Amino acid sequence: MEQEQTQRNQKLLMTSGSIWKTILLFSIPLIFGNLLQQTYNTVDAMIVGNYVGSQALAAVGSSTALINLLISFSQGIAVGSGIIVSQSLGADKLKDVRVSVHTSLAIAIILGILISIAGYVFAPTLLKSMNTPAEVMGDSVKYLRTFSFGLVFNIIYNMEAGILNAVGNSKRSLLYLGIASVLNIFLDLLFIKRFNLGVYGAAMASNLSQAISALLAFLFLARVKDIYKVRISKIKLHKEMAIRVIKIGIPTAIQNTVISISNVIMQSSVNVFGAFPMAGFSSFAKIDGFNILPVLSLSMAITTFVGQNYGAHKIERVKKGMWTTLVMSIIYTMITSLLLYKFSSNVLSLFTNEVEVIEAGVLASRFFCPFYFLLAIMHSLAGTMRGTGRTVPPMIILLVSLCAFRIIAVQFIKYIIPHYYTIESVYMLYPISWAIGTILMVIYAVKADWLKYGFK
Repeated sequence: MEQEQTQRNQKLLMTSGSIWKTILLFSIPLIFGNLLQQTYNTVDAMIVGNYVGSQALAAVGSSTALINLLISFSQGIAVGSGIIVSQSLGADKLKDVRVSVHTSLAIAIILGILISIAGYVFAPTLLKSMNTPAEVMGDSVKYLRTFSFGLVFNIIYNMEAGILNAVGNSKRSLLYLGIASVLNIFLDLLFIKRFNLGVYGAAMASNLSQAISALLAFLFLARVKDIYKVRISKIKLHKEMAIRVIKIGIPTAIQNTVISISNVIMQSSVNVFGAFPMAGFSSFAKIDGFNILPVLSLSMAITTFVGQNYGAHKIERVKKGMWTTLVMSIIYTMITSLLLYKFSSNVLSLFTNEVEVIEAGVLASRFFCPFYFLLAIMHSLAGTMRGTGRTVPPMIILLVSLCAFRIIAVQFIKYIIPHYYTIESVYMLYPISWAIGTILMVIYAVKADWLKYGFK
């Protein structure tokens, strides 16, 4: 009896009970976890900006889009793994849960090693392709190459967190991110302020904190008395399960990768305007995360909720969960958008006291803040679709809106109507792309028969 109680405490079944409470209680640790991660990334930028300078801040900012590009594919595979784990749990297919957990960790280790090597080798080439200004190129290469050593830990942790979230144990990922956040800030101050290591110190602080969070998550998975317990000897590629994970995860992986490429192109479009706009945009991107990440957390929550209930064939509960998540996401973004719009200059002044950098960041907020509710709608619906295993349609919609449109539009402005090629026109493309994606996602949700897809 005691062992059964322990097992119930280590996972959360979402197939019964209050829908809004279930989604909210599950998503709160995800939200706080993402906000913690964003907080230590933000503090990282603040310390760099205040103790090293605006050029170093620009160097760190220019590498962020590339780092996201390097890990985006593995994040998509982690989504595929989480969908299989949650659906298997909802359908009470316990063997599939065990096999998918061990296969997913094997995939993460392999991808992590390969991506870390790629990040180090291709750092200069990637940064040059982004039109990184010469005055920040040296620091950018140092930061990206040093950070690449820790990408393997980042990727393994993301897979571990995906497994924990899929079984409803999002509190654990919050705990480990909290520990990593505090450690990262301490190491930032130690390496940058005390030892004057500059961008090297910022990257090393991130690497060490990511390694600790990955280790702690693994130790928990190895000790937990539940169906998703990890045994080192079982971590290997089970062919059939690896194919299932990759098949479901590939659309999201491709989506994440191509959107990251789009973000790299958009960052390069900002880079051509110089170091101050680069620093301002990268600073705003840090606080921008406080709007976007909770929305993505709710999207992750509805994916797990739908996965478990879809696996249990509880379709009405799936529909109600979707509407509940939409309302939560929209209310959140409306409140935070208003606050950020009003106080953006005050927040940006925490990163630097250079007026040009602050003005560039405030300008970005004027184009972004009024339209964050569109992201709430788009990602809530995309998360719902993914939970049913239908990952291709959201991939196509997000690629068309967030990638293809932006790339084509920025090239059109740059070469066809160069008179209008300004940083304002680059910023304007973001809310327009969100609107396109939201409209397409709503049309698909209304017209397509996605709830009957994939039952076996």
